[in-house]
Amino acid sequence: MSGVNEIRSTFLDYFRKNGHEAVPSSPLVPRNDPTLMFVNAGMVQFKNVFTGLETRNYSRAATAQKCVRAGGKHNDLDNVGYTARHHTFFEMLGNFSFGDYFKENAIEFAWNLITREFGIDREKLLVTVYHTDDEAAGFWKKIAGLPDQKIIRIATSDNFWAMGDTGPCGPCSEIFYDHGEGIPGGPPGSPDEDGDRFIEIWNLVFMQFEQLTKDERVALPRPSIDTGMGLERIAAVLQGKHDNYDIDLFQALIRASEEATGVKAEGKNRASHRVIADHLRASSFLIADGVLPSNEGRGYVLRRIMRRAMRHAQLLGASEPLMWRLVPALVREMGQAYPELVRGQPLITETLKLEETRFRKTLARGLNLLSDATDTLGTGDRLDGETAFKLYDTYGFPLDLTQDALRQRGISVDTDGFNAAMERQKAEARANWTGSGEAATEAVWFSVKDKVGATEFLGYETEQAEGVVAALVKGGEQIDAVQAGDMVDIVVNQTPFYGESGGQVGDTGTMTGEDFAIEITDTQKKGDGLLVHSGKVVKGSVNTGAAVEMKVDHERRTRLRSNHSATHLVHEALREVLGTHVAQKGSLVAPERLRFDFSHPKPISAEELERVETMANEIVTQNSPVVTRLMAVDDAIAEGAMALFGEKYGDEVRVVSMGTGLHGDKAGKSYSTELCGGTHVGATGDIGLVRLVSEGAVASGVRRIEALTGEAARRHLDEQDRRLKAIASALKVSPADALSRVEALVEERRKLERELTDARKKLALGGGSAGNGAAAGNETVAGVGFMGRVVSGVSPRDLKPLADEGKKSLGSGIVVFVGAADDGKASVVVGVTDDLTPRFSAVDLVRVASAALGGQGGGGRPDMAQAGGPDATRAQAAIDAVKTALR
Repeated sequence: MSGVNEIRSTFLDYFRKNGHEAVPSSPLVPRNDPTLMFVNAGMVQFKNVFTGLETRNYSRAATAQKCVRAGGKHNDLDNVGYTARHHTFFEMLGNFSFGDYFKENAIEFAWNLITREFGIDREKLLVTVYHTDDEAAGFWKKIAGLPDQKIIRIATSDNFWAMGDTGPCGPCSEIFYDHGEGIPGGPPGSPDEDGDRFIEIWNLVFMQFEQLTKDERVALPRPSIDTGMGLERIAAVLQGKHDNYDIDLFQALIRASEEATGVKAEGKNRASHRVIADHLRASSFLIADGVLPSNEGRGYVLRRIMRRAMRHAQLLGASEPLMWRLVPALVREMGQAYPELVRGQPLITETLKLEETRFRKTLARGLNLLSDATDTLGTGDRLDGETAFKLYDTYGFPLDLTQDALRQRGISVDTDGFNAAMERQKAEARANWTGSGEAATEAVWFSVKDKVGATEFLGYETEQAEGVVAALVKGGEQIDAVQAGDMVDIVVNQTPFYGESGGQVGDTGTMTGEDFAIEITDTQKKGDGLLVHSGKVVKGSVNTGAAVEMKVDHERRTRLRSNHSATHLVHEALREVLGTHVAQKGSLVAPERLRFDFSHPKPISAEELERVETMANEIVTQNSPVVTRLMAVDDAIAEGAMALFGEKYGDEVRVVSMGTGLHGDKAGKSYSTELCGGTHVGATGDIGLVRLVSEGAVASGVRRIEALTGEAARRHLDEQDRRLKAIASALKVSPADALSRVEALVEERRKLERELTDARKKLALGGGSAGNGAAAGNETVAGVGFMGRVVSGVSPRDLKPLADEGKKSLGSGIVVFVGAADDGKASVVVGVTDDLTPRFSAVDLVRVASAALGGQGGGGRPDMAQAGGPDATRAQAAIDAVKTALR
């Protein structure tokens, strides 16, 4: 046994056989410890189990945990590549007991694994214990048979672990491997202990106390075990290597780097290849776990790691971006153990390629500007902070890159001057922030962002996490505390809550802490990178600096993801069915439905809608993975990604692709590819079903579709089915025959309506109705034939045909028909036979009638005109007014 993958699986199998649950590695972004930038030890994911805040259905566990140490107090970045054992990314093998076994079993498990399973020569091993831990020393004698000189007692904190100033703590016992006399260094506790001969390979933490105060410590009722063994270190021992970079995993990555650059890992180039191999692992795993390069927080640390490797790629003479070409080698080596690498490979590849492409431009431009700015400086001189800040602010050249470039020439940078220039710029920006109304209210977020920095968004990877309250805002003012019943806006250092943008509404959920609870009703993006949670304190009081546990409403987020992904599928289906002129003009992604506005000049037929729905569901049933990549916006659009209406994009964009096309030009290609920062399903099958429920116009040339997905779509179909069955029951037919029966009834009704209309026309032409002042028959008015009728039950559109019949009946004359409606309004039509149009205009006469009805206006032709009025009780008065106008 020697390969890294075999060592890892042997470790986990060994502890699985000994009653341990093999727990997958947690993501590198800690969700249960907001004080950490990255997970840096195997016990992090079990922190709440050790403290009693969380229970699991097992009491023994074993893990191979991904770890990163490249920011904060655990920062090994500058040493990586130049020493034998420094890494930004490493794997920590560990076994854990939560109140189950303790020292004796932990020592026995460790000794048997190392000497029997791994076959390490026991003569090469020695151990340390805390100087007062006689119990552990005794077990090492009993189990391992080690003599006193190989059980070294250490009195310092190196052999006493504590979670913090208070909380669980206990003595440690470390196992060391002796690499032999050929390597300088002495055993632990000796003056030469910093040498490389004796290397710690495993640390056993005996968690047996709780530190209550600085001076008070009590025994834990259920002592626990936490161990950690660096996989890279034990692999070096088992492969007969002293240097971690000589193990099979790193050699495979270094060979890939050599092949890509054509430069051997020898001499001065050795360190560069090591930096690239190490940083490739850290960068890829961080991206796979949802961290993307940025200028703040975790994203900034990732960017530093990436750019350090990319700088070394340039030193090796790589003329094109290199890092992304090495990703397949990493996936081959580690993808089986960590499937997130395989799933995230497209995103990792595109992110590395984009970052290095941009970095090379920044580097070339910055180095030229830096050369001009420092051509008069020599060894021992210092670049002024103003110039360094200008390089950063105007040209995007980071301070640490300026320092690295000048270090080779023995020139330093005035960092105090740089920081002063940075603060002055912030002060000027604050002074220029003016506004009124809502803009003035929003100004508070400018100062909050300046004070606490951007919010780390964790929501692509998780729906729950822990954080620290960074700011509280009530009534537009920053405050230090809020009480039960208060409505408050909360900013946390990191959050799984999605802030409303791109049509997707903000998340809701809960924030809880020690003796308080907050109901989160909305999440919004504010300023530049702030995520603001709005809610009500339902219990206790909350202070800034309080630790909070955040949980997104899982069911609601699930529906949002389905609706957002379905929006992309509907968009593409519309383009396929209607044409590529279709472009998004707005959207709403809510938990209960999706709404999509798009450009199209006319209504969509039922057949077209059916095709859109069918195409979208074809992709749903593919159950294809939804793939996310990070790209330059221009490159993404050049590849066919659609930019969404109303969105603002930076230089870097998330590109979401899903499905494989089945028709036309899309056949065999990515079905939907869009620029999108929203949350999405993992695979299209998670959408369940897409059901279009309405289509209509919202503006000139803009149509709107509303749709349902998943359970909501199923309930909608169930309701439609219930209605169909109810209709069939009322018609006394089967559901299958309901349509034909309804069609027959509709045709029968139309026939009856036609017959009724004809009867009403005949009745009207036959002399009208008595009463209500209706005309009794035809008349002669001012020597002109005249017919005036008040009719009921005749629609306004049927009055003109009625007037035509009246004109035929008269032969020569003027007809007036006033239709009284049920709502008390009236319509009037005036017809003039052709021989009389030189003398009388139907338009003038109908306006007279309309005025009598309380209306005004009217229009038509000289021989036929129509108008209306609000008072049907004056119908006869309207007829009389026309008569008067004829005289």
